[in-house]
Amino acid sequence: MKLFEKEVQEVLSIIDEWEQRLMKLDELAITQKQNRQNRTVKQIVGHMVDSATNNTHRIIHLQYQESPCHYPDYANLGNNDRWIAIQNYNKEEWYNLVQLWKYSNIHLVHVINNIKSECLENIWISALDTKISLKDMIIDYPRHLKLHISEISELIEK
Repeated sequence: MKLFEKEVQEVLSIIDEWEQRLMKLDELAITQKQNRQNRTVKQIVGHMVDSATNNTHRIIHLQYQESPCHYPDYANLGNNDRWIAIQNYNKEEWYNLVQLWKYSNIHLVHVINNIKSECLENIWISALDTKISLKDMIIDYPRHLKLHISEISELIEK
């Protein structure tokens, strides 16, 4: 049994459940409705792509750089909103964005499945000076993914 089997299965289950649900949404649902952070469904999906790719990079850096590691923190200090704006996710072609979300997370699962166990206690220091172990980062990822899926769910049920 793999070390993060539970987390991996949660991520894969979310992808399996949500890929087709996302593809069935109409243009109004994905570009007009906004959550309390003023994000549309497209922007939330784009943020989840950013999260998957940034977590992939952090996991990689935490396996070869000195611990604690000061890798850039895209999610705090308003940077995640900058990333969303710069990439203009609301103008991204929907099919491509959903596929990017899907495959970014599938690749993240692959990276998680290949982590060197001796690196699990290596520490990343966030922009808020929070110390997070590689292990805790991985364990927390499905929670973060579910948070944004629930935001999408709320928006499409409006």
